[in-house]
Amino acid sequence: MLKLQMEKLLLFLVVIAPCWTADLSGKVVIFSRESNSDHVKLKTSKTALSSVSTCLRFKTDLTRAYSLLSVATASHFNDFLLFKPETSAVRVHARDDMADFQSLVLAPNTWHSMCSTWNAENGLAQLWLNGSPTIKRFIKTGQITGALSAILGQDQDTFGGGFDAKQSFVGMLHNFHMWDHVLPASEIRQYMNGMYFTPGNVFSWKDLQYELSGSVFIENVADVV
Repeated sequence: MLKLQMEKLLLFLVVIAPCWTADLSGKVVIFSRESNSDHVKLKTSKTALSSVSTCLRFKTDLTRAYSLLSVATASHFNDFLLFKPETSAVRVHARDDMADFQSLVLAPNTWHSMCSTWNAENGLAQLWLNGSPTIKRFIKTGQITGALSAILGQDQDTFGGGFDAKQSFVGMLHNFHMWDHVLPASEIRQYMNGMYFTPGNVFSWKDLQYELSGSVFIENVADVV
């Protein structure tokens, strides 16, 4: 009986991925391969987003499509999604609708700083890439409500899963933050210029609860730049 209980405990520990809460300042997450499983799952207690702002830095050599951030609820698998199609655009989804921000240059093997905002009240979204803002485009109105499944490096086609290897992110990512409001332009400029900004109140790289799945690694930024 004791042996059976120990085997069940071992199986439980293998199935349940370890979860950490850490200050990842000066750290980079490495997505090392194309996969339908490798990702970073982010934890938050928030169940309502009146709007969304995100900022992150990333580097990749991919020319195919890939997903940077996927936020799903039980009722909307693309409640918020940052997706890079094969064209010279970045696609922002909000509550299952989307808009493409066109004519953006994302050179391979180069660090890029990207921020996005989406206003749930008027439906307008905007991107900032390497310090320059795009035009604003309408996507959809209405708040995001319900338990959040937030994933870095994959696109959710089901709540918490349904990943496609051909949409997986391969590269490096760091300094990710997410807010439940539209970030002022002054704060976005602070982020882009590497100056002090108010950390995300949904997810903060300085105090992040997360799980790593697959061949995903964390290293010092200084060791990979």
